[in-house]
Amino acid sequence: MDLRLMGLDSPVLHALHQMMDLSDDTSSDKASHNAPTRSYVRDAKAMAATPADVKENPNSYVFVIDMPGLKSGDIKVQVEDDNVLVISGERKREEEKEGVKYLRMERRVGKFMRKFVLPENANTDAVSAVCQDGVLTVSVDKLPPPQPKKPRTIEVKIA
Repeated sequence: MDLRLMGLDSPVLHALHQMMDLSDDTSSDKASHNAPTRSYVRDAKAMAATPADVKENPNSYVFVIDMPGLKSGDIKVQVEDDNVLVISGERKREEEKEGVKYLRMERRVGKFMRKFVLPENANTDAVSAVCQDGVLTVSVDKLPPPQPKKPRTIEVKIA
């Protein structure tokens, strides 16, 4: 399938397409050391399908992600390795009722995830997350700028 025909010509989707083609080619008995793992491909797909806006305010960094129809229990916000913000969760499919069938299913279901490497001046102890009207807003406060060191005068003693 050519992703360019569908208007999806981003580098991330191109890389995913190549990974999916590689996984088909490596189904033989030979083990390929260069092929990505299934979990890597799954995580890459989840990240590519979760768009986000990132803003820098004078005192904080703000991450905005659309999360329509999700409850706060379906969303997880974490800080890993002291500088990586991870936003993840899962959108579950509605239970199918007897006698009802889908004619079209376009809303995405399944896991989603985004990782952001935070700048050095991000205060990872001051992270807040609010989900309102289907929009998740995560704020990470900035650390105050370091105070410049004042020159120190050393008294010269006469021996």
